[in-house]
Amino acid sequence: MTKHKCSWCLGDDLYEAYHDNEWGVPVYNDHQLFEFLILETFQAGLSWITILRKRENFRLAFDFFDYKKIAQYEDDKKHELLNNASVIRNKLKVNSAITNAQAFIKIQEEFGSFNNYLWAFVNKPIKNRLKNFKDAPANTPLSDKLSKDLKKRGFKFVGSTVIYAFMQATGMINDHEIGCFRYEEV
Repeated sequence: MTKHKCSWCLGDDLYEAYHDNEWGVPVYNDHQLFEFLILETFQAGLSWITILRKRENFRLAFDFFDYKKIAQYEDDKKHELLNNASVIRNKLKVNSAITNAQAFIKIQEEFGSFNNYLWAFVNKPIKNRLKNFKDAPANTPLSDKLSKDLKKRGFKFVGSTVIYAFMQATGMINDHEIGCFRYEEV
């Protein structure tokens, strides 16, 4: 018997695997949270499937999302990334990855972990009741609040829409369609 899935992922094996195994699952690990944050910032203005198809390339190019290493990137590494056709070669986004790694570390120092900081905004996952993924908002007052706070702390490319997508991906918000087999599982 075929399980019903959110309609946005249907028809692409990579998209369906991401949906079935990762999307909307609460993430509490700082390393994973940083990876999702960086990928979401690179996704700004592009489709998520574009980023997903390049995810392994990003992992290799960005030292497996080691935020301590990324925070130390200098001009030679920036140049290398901007010449790497296997990732998104956008100077502002590459620079933001470095800036965001530095800001990420400052939040860890202040709150003990990025996880502690982030999850204080919701305490537990918010479970929406969407019949169709198209009913999901692009942003909410909560994503506005988190976006504003991240920007105040020096993060770049963290507008409210990017942050809402980040919150969905990391399970802060469950936007699986109510008919989807993952809705109750996460």
